[in-house]
Amino acid sequence: MGQSNNVTEFILLGLTQDPAGRKALFVMFLLIYIVTIVGNLLIVVTVIASPSLGSPMYFFLACLSLMDAIYSTAFSPKLLMDLICNTRTISVSACIGQLFVEHLFGGAEVFLLVFMAYDRYVAICKPLHYMSIMSHQVCILLLAVACAGGFAHSLVQVIFVYNLPFCGPNIIDHFICDMYPLLELACTDTYLIGLTVVANGGAICMTVFILLLVSYGIIVNSLKTQSEEGRHKTLSTCSSHITVVVLFFVPCIFMYVRPVSNFPIDKSLTVVYTVITPMLNPLIYTLRNSEIKICMEKLWCKRLTMEKLRMFF
Repeated sequence: MGQSNNVTEFILLGLTQDPAGRKALFVMFLLIYIVTIVGNLLIVVTVIASPSLGSPMYFFLACLSLMDAIYSTAFSPKLLMDLICNTRTISVSACIGQLFVEHLFGGAEVFLLVFMAYDRYVAICKPLHYMSIMSHQVCILLLAVACAGGFAHSLVQVIFVYNLPFCGPNIIDHFICDMYPLLELACTDTYLIGLTVVANGGAICMTVFILLLVSYGIIVNSLKTQSEEGRHKTLSTCSSHITVVVLFFVPCIFMYVRPVSNFPIDKSLTVVYTVITPMLNPLIYTLRNSEIKICMEKLWCKRLTMEKLRMFF
């Protein structure tokens, strides 16, 4: 760490101390993690393997699904292990690594959701110029900007924590390493750092969330000139995007738009955006998107047919 301290590892209290409750949570979170990985990777494979899903919207959707799979993997395996083990410790370096990954992919998803909203705006409000504005090179550039923005946001958080002295106690009343629980354990005044965290995380989330709602409001308002079939298709797509935006931003805003403090509900909200939301994203997009469902059916029917032919010969 940046300053001398007596702490080499932290103890995570987790979600509950009840043995029966921990077993039940283990089964539930294991199923959620499996669905998360399978669902998100299925979307990635379907988009890559289906030429009809070559539009920028599906490119960003595949990127979002891949990020969700990696994001969930940063927390779920450790959470599952802690639910069945008596010793729930994490080294300081691993704790900082977990914090870095959390804010790296969380920050990247913030930017990616903004670019997905911009993509829908161009597709609906400027359809004749859509392919020239949202070219493949532009999509790659926007993805690079999202990753760079997430990296910069995460780096700021890690620098703050790295330079904090931890003298004890080393017990974190949480199931992951997050900013506010770590700031409360630091043996120094963290008031200014807390304000910076609010500005770096909470204010950005709040601003982006409002901008996204306004942008989708503009998109919905522009549907007056479209046909009934076009309005239905656009509303279905936008409602999926808005649902994902609300699920992602509302818990984050509550967590970071406030002074440094911990509330009992924090664990539940953290479960929502680290475990539940990555699982729901592929379900939301696939259930409300007929093109993805059709491509998935064709892809797996083709695969099953090839398997049957291989077994026959």
